[in-house]
Amino acid sequence: MTHPFLDLAPLSAAHFAAIEDRVARLLDTRQDVVITQGEALLPLEGCIRGAARPGTTALNVITGPYGQTFGNWLRDCGATVIDLAVPFHTAVTAAQVEEAFAAHPGIDFVSLVHAEAATGNTNPVAEIGEVVRAHGALFMLDAVASVAAEPLLPDAWGVDLCVIGAQKAMGGPAGVSAVSVSERAWERMAANPQAPRRSYLSLLDWKERWIDGGRKALLHAPAQLEMLALEACLERIESEGLEALMARHATAAAATRAGALALGVGLEPYVHAARDAAPVATTLRAPRGVDASALVAKALTADPVLPLVAGGGALAKEMIRVNHYGPDATRGVVHGSLAALGSALSEFGVTVDLEAARRAATEAWAQA
Repeated sequence: MTHPFLDLAPLSAAHFAAIEDRVARLLDTRQDVVITQGEALLPLEGCIRGAARPGTTALNVITGPYGQTFGNWLRDCGATVIDLAVPFHTAVTAAQVEEAFAAHPGIDFVSLVHAEAATGNTNPVAEIGEVVRAHGALFMLDAVASVAAEPLLPDAWGVDLCVIGAQKAMGGPAGVSAVSVSERAWERMAANPQAPRRSYLSLLDWKERWIDGGRKALLHAPAQLEMLALEACLERIESEGLEALMARHATAAAATRAGALALGVGLEPYVHAARDAAPVATTLRAPRGVDASALVAKALTADPVLPLVAGGGALAKEMIRVNHYGPDATRGVVHGSLAALGSALSEFGVTVDLEAARRAATEAWAQA
């Protein structure tokens, strides 16, 4: 008995290369694009281990948990790391990055997360890219949460290593990711004797054995299901239109923020300024005296498929996250999430105005 998900023909090199080309079009990049067979932490670590070594001076911008992880990898590579940490309720500025270069002129590598889904903020990459480019440093960007939710232009912004994943705004699989690599980044890795070789973390293996060989022979057997799912989500994005998809995310974020404020219970946006808020997820601070994890658990009893989660780690008691990305960036999900949170708050003895929240969210959609 055949099964469409099990009896798949091997994915050809030509098919693999064609999917890479579609990713390149999504990013509007002329750089090399490598699809990696794993979640985005794979190419993120590969980028750092390929580019960093003793003698590297790295500026690591921390606006959430992933920035902390990058710093650990950079130090493990022997790099001198300057951490630029800002409060998770805001975004880093280009001026702060410029100040870091002024204080540490030897910086030659910068790592930054575009949008932090875990904390709900997003950073002004275009402006930061100008500063990094002016100082000649290599620029690595984690765009896993931002791709397809907000503008992402690695070539125009001077991003040398741009890592994306399909599992958030793209609405695709978590088990496959991609990275665009500039010529400067390839040169940096080729000159690094510590860069991984003959390793799953090696981007240089893909450069030398796949790209330089004309993309005719794959390094290993690709995961067909994940690759076909990535191709399907790219087709869906192309059908909807990237601009329409980004607008849908921005509207979902605005409606969620407006509705939460209108509930009238002190359910405040965790990210203070709307301009710093990421379109993939709205983070909210639970009212005083209400445990965020317990509130989310109560809200999910009404509808367990709603994209509501409590914050991670130390934020579990105070942060609520509404993950309105990909298929969940819709009016129905936003209204359902607000209604579930409002009902749960009522059960905690908090007075809410569900009708005001519904009206505010509806108006936000209408204005869009």
